[in-house]
Amino acid sequence: MAPHWAAAALPSAAILLLLLPLASAGLSGYFGTKSRYEEVNPHLLRDPLSLGPAAGSRLPAACAPLQLRALLRHGTRYPTAGQIRRLGQLHGRLLRRPAAAACPAAADLAAWQMWYEESLDGRLAPQGRRDMERLARRLAARFPALFAARRRLVLASSSKHRCLQSAAAFRDGLGPSLSLGSDEVEVEVNDSLMRFFDHCAKFVTLVEDNDVAMCQVDAFKEGPEMRKVLEKVASALCLPVEELNADLVQVAFLTCSYELAIKNVTSPWCSLFSEEDAKVLEYLNDLKQYWKRGYGYDINSRSSCILFQDIFQHLDKAVEESKSSKPISSPLIVQVGHAETLQPLLALMGFFKDDERLKANNYIRQTHRKFRSGRIVPYAANLVFVLYHCDQVKTSKEEYQVQMLLNEKPMLFHHSNETISTYEDLKDYYKDILENCHFKEECELPKINITAVDEL
Repeated sequence: MAPHWAAAALPSAAILLLLLPLASAGLSGYFGTKSRYEEVNPHLLRDPLSLGPAAGSRLPAACAPLQLRALLRHGTRYPTAGQIRRLGQLHGRLLRRPAAAACPAAADLAAWQMWYEESLDGRLAPQGRRDMERLARRLAARFPALFAARRRLVLASSSKHRCLQSAAAFRDGLGPSLSLGSDEVEVEVNDSLMRFFDHCAKFVTLVEDNDVAMCQVDAFKEGPEMRKVLEKVASALCLPVEELNADLVQVAFLTCSYELAIKNVTSPWCSLFSEEDAKVLEYLNDLKQYWKRGYGYDINSRSSCILFQDIFQHLDKAVEESKSSKPISSPLIVQVGHAETLQPLLALMGFFKDDERLKANNYIRQTHRKFRSGRIVPYAANLVFVLYHCDQVKTSKEEYQVQMLLNEKPMLFHHSNETISTYEDLKDYYKDILENCHFKEECELPKINITAVDEL
């Protein structure tokens, strides 16, 4: 640690730079789906290629990985065009505001340079490319046998530009030392699996395009917790509270998150919010994720069964090939999608489910909820299934085992409360979804004319 006198010798500007990150330190854990990946793996701030604290997987020494299936969320991205428009609207209002000495926050934000352009519209940021390159290198270090030269890599992506670029960055991250053959691996577009929600008529009609489906989100925006944040921000900006709404306050908060994730700086927008405000705004984000992508409506998760079943079809094939002493045709399958790809799948599998549903009127009771989107699907989130073949086992059932990792940490399986499961037990636990969840039937709109709320 530097001696006390060293701080005094530093120029005041340097001291300010040292203190700046502290301003967002209390907020960064509450950015929801706009969170940096480092929030769930803080050790990466020190060393981006570190594999972190050793987590005992309790795998027998005689187990070798046969297949890895990785589902990734794209890396850090720019705001969408809609978010940039709302930020421009708020920033423009501050620029038009009469100068007043009593409003330092408003003056600071008026002086802030609005550098976001609508053409950036959700595209992958340079940091997002680094997210993917480094993730590829860490996974290769974790599973060297699977990423060895000449092992076949199947690389797929959503059609969205940020996902295609993330997939290419992941491939590039493997580098020449981890060459996967002389030909560059092509990125296959597969929206039927990575954007299954777009192809599910029931979800699109009754949730995505149905304003009533987000009634809990809308109620929270008008509730006492958000009202308090709204009044505080309006006061700090010396604006009439009527000129602000929950969406504008949220875009100010998200700008704080974007500046940290994209540029690793603490934005002056962060100064508007306390940690308590951040918790309220996180809950607003989580409510939307819960009702649109999580446990709010069954169709949110049931629409992902097409992806879930595809995962197990490839695992089945690898097991059959292994039993027949054939080479595994697809040892590495990496697919890049969205938070909206991963969240429904995790809900389908029953992870992060709270006893009480998230609602507009139970904010305080949900303080210690499991469903916190920033902990589950930050930028570059990843869900990895690893199939192992094990020798020297007591029963034939133990010959094939599976491990799941979320954001590079082993997950506990529901049926065993262990981080490793026999493949047979895992399939048995999810038997109903594997056999009885049919995408076409689940996603078919009801033929009788009933209200969306009744159906959901």
